[in-house]
Amino acid sequence: MINGVSALLRVTCQSWVQQGYQPDPSLMLIAIPLLAWLTDRFRKSQTGDDSEDKPKRSWSSQREQALELRLERLRSLLRELTSLSATLNYERVMENTLDLASSVLAGPSAGPSRLVSALLLFDENRLYVASARGLTPSDLRAEFPGERGVIEETIASGDIKICPNPASDPELRRLVAIHSCEVAIMIPLVIGLGIYGLLLFGHPDRGFLTEESLELLQTIAHQARTALQNAQLYRDLEQEKERMADIQEETRKKLARDLHDGPTQSIGAIAMRINFARRLMTRNPDAASEELFKIEELARRTTKEIRQMLFTLRPLVLESEGLVAALEQLSEKMLENQNQKVIIQAPPGVVDDMEVGKQGVVFFIVEEAVNNARKHAQAENIWVRLKRRGELLRLEVQDDGVGFDVSKVEASYDQRASLGMVNLRERAEMVNGVLRIDSVPGKGTRVAVTIPLTIEAAERLHHSGIES
Repeated sequence: MINGVSALLRVTCQSWVQQGYQPDPSLMLIAIPLLAWLTDRFRKSQTGDDSEDKPKRSWSSQREQALELRLERLRSLLRELTSLSATLNYERVMENTLDLASSVLAGPSAGPSRLVSALLLFDENRLYVASARGLTPSDLRAEFPGERGVIEETIASGDIKICPNPASDPELRRLVAIHSCEVAIMIPLVIGLGIYGLLLFGHPDRGFLTEESLELLQTIAHQARTALQNAQLYRDLEQEKERMADIQEETRKKLARDLHDGPTQSIGAIAMRINFARRLMTRNPDAASEELFKIEELARRTTKEIRQMLFTLRPLVLESEGLVAALEQLSEKMLENQNQKVIIQAPPGVVDDMEVGKQGVVFFIVEEAVNNARKHAQAENIWVRLKRRGELLRLEVQDDGVGFDVSKVEASYDQRASLGMVNLRERAEMVNGVLRIDSVPGKGTRVAVTIPLTIEAAERLHHSGIES
């Protein structure tokens, strides 16, 4: 700007000289101070702009640093969330979820030690503390019915809820640690149409949970519910593998017992009788002939026992003709070999649309229940009934035996050598069925299994339960 004004004056003076014009000294006296004034004003303007730009540049730098810090926190959060999703250990997922939330909420004004956090999961119809931070030992044993207060509101709505005074909440106040909190937040872990559990966070500072922190917590909750579901599925798969191994081991033990108590002893008896008959042939041929008839009868009975065992291990008629035909053959063999009456009551086509694999599981449920009744109930008659109720199959195995006290037997079942009831429950679970055992001493026993035939029926069955 200064150079421009000087150049303008210089060009103007040169033009006057070339044209023979002599400038007035008075004009020069006005022009020189004007030039000085313009120069000074421009310098001040430049100096003033610099002084105004300094705070702007400082503010911009601070903002850039804040954005960089926030970006780094988000990167760290993303890494932690990725690590959370990659974990298939159920307990580790719960612990990492709360640790991640604590690290995200930790700020310069309040450390994570003041934060109270808990993961609440469902056990039947009650919530229990599965994992926690900042709770007392007594708080870890607390249970919540979820019928009142902010917990009930969160479950009913499926949305995040903020409790401004958690110490006065009818259910949260059961936690001693929550009494020092001025604010609490409940985040539901929603999976499909149901709620898997709840995340609880509380803090003594009412303004601690900002809008940004709530968004981060919701992100963590969303990832946690997926990780928990995956870990639960993995754990269920591992438990199912263990149950299958236990069932196979129990089947091997049962087969060994049956072989020892039946065919093995019968074959041993046949060998001794043959030796006895061989000696009689030289001394008393008639008695030897009679003994041979007894040996033949014993051999036939042993053959039937072995065939019965093979039938229960793999009923080929089940694969070729279906469940009802297999049950009728089971009834015939029980009467022939054990002198046990088993009455099959099933309308035609009751299981025509059931998968062959499920029919096999139902058969083994019936076989287990019938054998339990034969061995323990002293029953004269055993009824096996199949009924169809829409998309549900109802199986009942009822006897007229001595009965028993169900609650008393279940209470001491871990001390018993037999796994009959355990096998029934596990096989019912294999077909998504619901098992119920009713018995009264002196009035017989009824084993009832309700089996869904479709996925939708299974969801409705386990959501609403069944009637007796």
